[in-house]
Amino acid sequence: MVSVQDISVSFGSFDLLTNISFLINDQDRIGLAGKNGAGKSTLLKIISGHQSPSSGQIDMSKEVTIGYLPQQMKVDDRTTVINETITAFSELIGLSEEIEHCSSEIARREDYESADYLKLCDHLTVVEERYRMLGGTNYMAEAEVTLLGLGFERKDFDRPTLELSGGWRMRIELAKILLRKPSLFLLDEPTNHLDIESIQWLETFLSGYSGAVVLVSHDRAFLDNVTRRTIEISLGKIYDYKASWSKYLILREERRKQQLASYINQQKMIEDTEKFIDRFRYKATKAVQVQSKIKQLDKVERLEVDEEDKSAIHLRFPPAPRSGTVVVEAESLTKKYDSLTVLNKIDFKISRGEKVAFVGRNGEGKTTLSKIIIGELDWAGNLKIGHNVKIGYYAQNQDVLLDESRTVLQTIDDIAKGDIRTKIRDMLGAFLFRGDDVEKKVKVLSGGERARLALVKLLLEPSNFLVLDEPTNHLDMRSKDILKQALIKYDGTLIVVSHDRDFLDGIVGKVYEFKHNKVKENIGGIYDFLRKKKIENLKDIERKDKAKNEYAQENVSSNKQKYLEKKEYERNLRKLRKRLEESEMVIEKIETEIIAVDKSFMEPGNSSEAHEIDYEKYQDLKEHLNDEMNRWAQYSQEVEEFLQNNI
Repeated sequence: MVSVQDISVSFGSFDLLTNISFLINDQDRIGLAGKNGAGKSTLLKIISGHQSPSSGQIDMSKEVTIGYLPQQMKVDDRTTVINETITAFSELIGLSEEIEHCSSEIARREDYESADYLKLCDHLTVVEERYRMLGGTNYMAEAEVTLLGLGFERKDFDRPTLELSGGWRMRIELAKILLRKPSLFLLDEPTNHLDIESIQWLETFLSGYSGAVVLVSHDRAFLDNVTRRTIEISLGKIYDYKASWSKYLILREERRKQQLASYINQQKMIEDTEKFIDRFRYKATKAVQVQSKIKQLDKVERLEVDEEDKSAIHLRFPPAPRSGTVVVEAESLTKKYDSLTVLNKIDFKISRGEKVAFVGRNGEGKTTLSKIIIGELDWAGNLKIGHNVKIGYYAQNQDVLLDESRTVLQTIDDIAKGDIRTKIRDMLGAFLFRGDDVEKKVKVLSGGERARLALVKLLLEPSNFLVLDEPTNHLDMRSKDILKQALIKYDGTLIVVSHDRDFLDGIVGKVYEFKHNKVKENIGGIYDFLRKKKIENLKDIERKDKAKNEYAQENVSSNKQKYLEKKEYERNLRKLRKRLEESEMVIEKIETEIIAVDKSFMEPGNSSEAHEIDYEKYQDLKEHLNDEMNRWAQYSQEVEEFLQNNI
């Protein structure tokens, strides 16, 4: 399908890619992996024809069509969301206009027997057939399903695109590429501007797509769910395996161990042979054997161990100063922008040491609440920051907030205070800014380099409450893993806004879901939340958006999937019912104890002191019963809602 032949890319004396060769076959699912700056985006640009290599070539058949989504894109359109999206069907729209023109012309004319009239009728027949073959009867439905899958709501379809943020504009561009149905997708970080639900929809779409997919992503879960082949770019070379990312890591480690073992054995053989030659070189009786050993050495193909790129950031957050028990608490907190309500009377409380994820669709208020907590935005209602809370904030657009005219060193020197100033270069070196790198202007840094520089700034002052808004968007796999481990070990309180499931897994123990101007608390990790959400909302999603669900089912429905969903449903229902039954047993036990105390009041001869003790016990039991009855009511409602949502 596509042949990449001996591609090299050089910048002066620096070689980014060296003699890269591989094939892209029909229905390939390839994940391009590697650290920031390894050449992933450059390789996609070369394949798509947007950049020329220093040497080598790309061969592909004329029938191949490419849908290329760059990591950054400048758009300038003045239309609505739906109108911009259906520009993906330019041929269909042209055919529709041609059909309308021909039909109008035929209706106007009366020369039914003329050659021109018959020719016009034949042309209309051909155009209508082409229109039907390309799916002209349902292209609007396809556009709507795709927009809904990527997180838009129907009320957004007629919004002017000028009102949208860059992230939402990128979603429209992605929708257009998906709708064109090219034979090869080249997607550079397609999940950067998507929320978890949209990422899962895109996974389903790409997994069932009939063409080939090559994508760059630092989202491990997304790569594992979509790709079946991994090409890692490291130090100018590629390593190609028919495996998803996680399996590839295992295979790569096994390969390196085998290479190292073979290399050690060969070095031992070479050393022994050279010793033999040196020992018997001048003995006539051994001349034949010596010459034989020399020829043997000359024929040996020397083994090499793949050079490993071990450069990585070294990150450890300073010890967190102790704060009060309650770090942040809100009651009836509301945020409006003119007539638009983003958050409506929300309540929440985060205690010292808790690590919380903010998840939900873009525009639901995650970043807004983060900015309210750090004091950047005003609000209505009540918000209390706890005693001795010191906040460290990483903004979603942190890289844009950096002064592009300053150098890396100046950026940090401007805010460093006290003894830390003597360690600035050491800190920058730990984040891969070494030697002359510290003199680079911010404006020439890549997205990943800017993200690392922003993290250095975050470390300059010890914080006991970190609020991180999409901290992984521009970090490579290795840097994300190191940041993740640092956050797991962090002894302060944490809020992290992220759509990266693999990154959140193991860090957070509570998930706040933002939806319809409200915030819902979910106890447990990110995958606990996703499993619960899938089961409880499956039927609700069907009712709200039948078209979207049917499209997804065409791609993923199978007997095995239905069986797993049924087992998951039964398991969750058993857990809910068991909890309800245990509550009923507790209520029954408390009521029995209350009856016993009632009887003791009636017994003659009991002292006033005994009555006083019984009364205190009676009051405690009543309070306990009231609390348990409230829990029972909540559990009953959850069972009822679960059954209702899964009718």
